Amino acid sequence: MQDYKTFMESISEEEKLGLNENQLRIIFAKYLKRDADGTVVETPLDMFERIAKEIAGPDAVYRPDGEVEKTEKEFLDMLTKLEFIPGGRTIANAGTPVKNLANCFVIPVEDSMEGIFQAVKEAALIQKRGGGVGYCFSTLRPGGSWVSGCSGIASGPLSFMRVFDVMCSTIMQGNRRGAQMGTFHISHPDIEHFITAKDDLTQLTNFNISVMLDDKFMKAVEADGEYDLIDPHTMQVARTVRAKELFNKIAYHAWKTGEPGVLFIDTANRHNKIKHIGLFKATNPCAEIWLLDYEVCNLGSINLDRMVRKVNGRIEIDWNKLRKTTRTAIHFLDNVIDAGEYPTEKITRMAKKTRRIGLGVLGFADLLYQLGLPYSSEEGRMVASEVMRVIDEEGWKMSEELAREREVFPAWKGSEFEKEGRRVRNCAITAIAPTGTLSMVGDTSGGCEPNFALAYIKNSHSIKEQFTYVNKHFERVARERGFYTEELMKKIAEQGTLDGLDEVPEDVKKVFEVSFNISAEEHILMQAAFQKYVTNAVSKTINFATSATIDDVKKGYMLAWKTGCKGCTVYRDGSRGNQVLNIKEVKKEARSSAEPVVVETEETIVVQTEELEVEGMPEQVIVVESSGKTAHDKVPEGKIMVSFDKKQMTNCPECDAPLVKQEGCVLCPDCGFSVCTV
Repeated sequence: MQDYKTFMESISEEEKLGLNENQLRIIFAKYLKRDADGTVVETPLDMFERIAKEIAGPDAVYRPDGEVEKTEKEFLDMLTKLEFIPGGRTIANAGTPVKNLANCFVIPVEDSMEGIFQAVKEAALIQKRGGGVGYCFSTLRPGGSWVSGCSGIASGPLSFMRVFDVMCSTIMQGNRRGAQMGTFHISHPDIEHFITAKDDLTQLTNFNISVMLDDKFMKAVEADGEYDLIDPHTMQVARTVRAKELFNKIAYHAWKTGEPGVLFIDTANRHNKIKHIGLFKATNPCAEIWLLDYEVCNLGSINLDRMVRKVNGRIEIDWNKLRKTTRTAIHFLDNVIDAGEYPTEKITRMAKKTRRIGLGVLGFADLLYQLGLPYSSEEGRMVASEVMRVIDEEGWKMSEELAREREVFPAWKGSEFEKEGRRVRNCAITAIAPTGTLSMVGDTSGGCEPNFALAYIKNSHSIKEQFTYVNKHFERVARERGFYTEELMKKIAEQGTLDGLDEVPEDVKKVFEVSFNISAEEHILMQAAFQKYVTNAVSKTINFATSATIDDVKKGYMLAWKTGCKGCTVYRDGSRGNQVLNIKEVKKEARSSAEPVVVETEETIVVQTEELEVEGMPEQVIVVESSGKTAHDKVPEGKIMVSFDKKQMTNCPECDAPLVKQEGCVLCPDCGFSVCTV
């Protein structure tokens, strides 16, 4: 195996681009081109040159000689300065024999045996190339339905979801981690089975699952009214239920395990500009992109941490730089559509028919640190909206320019854009996607999320040592204000926040918030502030404290719906999946657990306690030694973590460091492992 340290010693400082050790380690492990033996054959500078050259290539079709080289230089300048970071598939595959440059896809699942297994085949081809896939399973008839073609009874959507899950595991065994989203409409007769599908966390481990809630349902919840469940095969009402009971059940299971998420399908389709060719019914795995059947999207993010300038000693947003970067990034992402290759002909046609792209942001929390604004403040939310308004405005201007040069997207005729008299190149241009590993490449905070900690202990696998990682903006302020000490930084790393530290001035504490300083309501309001000017959607985790109640989750869902969010993913710190057991006490007899079981009544949900049968642990349970700390609570010495699902893990399966739940995903801040990286 090639040694990181030896490789880095063999290349020049110029080829390292001034990147720090952490950035270089992530790039080396995940993105540098390798030969058939796994040996790295390019430097970080080579990597960006490879990407810029490949993505500039399509300009040759539209622009005269010499323009391609000019575009290549523009792209390279933006990339090497880390002002814009493309999606992982584009970084890894551009300029290589693997031409899949897109991150996310949606495949239809038709209500027939042929249709179901055609979808399995198409999804396997996508995942083989490293893409993430979303499916709507509420198109399938409910369990117990009569199937005339075989004179039998339908097994129901959940049984077929397991087929997709096994397929994904098989692809994973081929050294690819699959990412899948299963969506399900609230009106399907099997909805209760779907809501509880991941109570057994050894099942559907390769899926995120989300319930699609329509406005009719949400209004019925508000009015404590009834709601019809409709058989999608016969389109007849199967039964009528009390909406609030279903809503309570969704909230309880999300409170307990973090799943299912919720998606507001009517909100998404109200903003669907191409309804004439289809309505949304599924998203990509992290829900920041709603896609039509066979649609695809490629992603990239502007590094807001670098969109600043100093004026009279004060840091402010460099709006001209942001506009320029937006224009170049839109050009880049539109070119990715033409530079890439796709797994099937249907996907190829759809990619070029709608030309959907997703330009997002990373480094937002670090931008606020530089501006001296708390993430939880109204001022912080105003910055979010204004930043996205500028990106949206400038992005559409660039899309219009590209349309004049290269023609409108082929599905433009009949679209909302035609009705508005707007000739654009793309059906949608913005999305806030998970950027966990990519934000580590950019040495900044992820997406639109707050930082999960200001300091933490980091393992350097290259030099076999530990060191304390401190947020660069906090360290600068600490040194400037004279309260920086190594002892204080280690103390902050132990607890992750500034709470209770008298050494830190109060005005500094106010600005340098982290995720667990921020209430669920403030998380949702920030998501809504971004969504206002995002044409696709926003991937964000709404973090709840351990003490949060089921009612808190329900209030969060209502707030997300009413403020225009297109979905909502919640995670209650310490929720099921992270049982802490004393290793000396793991015996064969049953043990008491804090695991709650729900009892539903006419008016409320009562939480009681049941027993955990340790002897009955399934074989797929992952048991790892504790590395000492979760995102919120320190794990006592002599304890172990028991995790039932890779999305519920506490410790990284690659380096055993504590994992962090953010951006609708799970990330290791130490080695860059991410469940959602595609």
